[in-house]
Amino acid sequence: MQQAGPRGQTAAVPEDEPTTQELKAVQASRAEDEARRADDAARADEERAHARRADKAAYLRDRLAEAERAEAEAEDG
Repeated sequence: MQQAGPRGQTAAVPEDEPTTQELKAVQASRAEDEARRADDAARADEERAHARRADKAAYLRDRLAEAERAEAEAEDG
C-alpha cells in the first residue's frame, strides 16, 4: 500500500501495519463497549470515565473515517 507524503510523494506502508479500515473498526468496537460500560457503571466516577473513553474512541473512529475517505480520494485522483 502507498500513502502520499507531505509533498505528494508516496511512501510504502509496512504490510504488518493495520489498515485505516481495521483501525476504524477497532475504535467503533471500543466506543460501543465503553458506552455499554458507562451505562452499567455502579458509581458516577466510573460512569464518567467510561463515557470519556467512549467519546474518545468515537472521535478516533470519526477521524479514521475521514482518513479513509482521503485515502480513497487520493487513489482515485
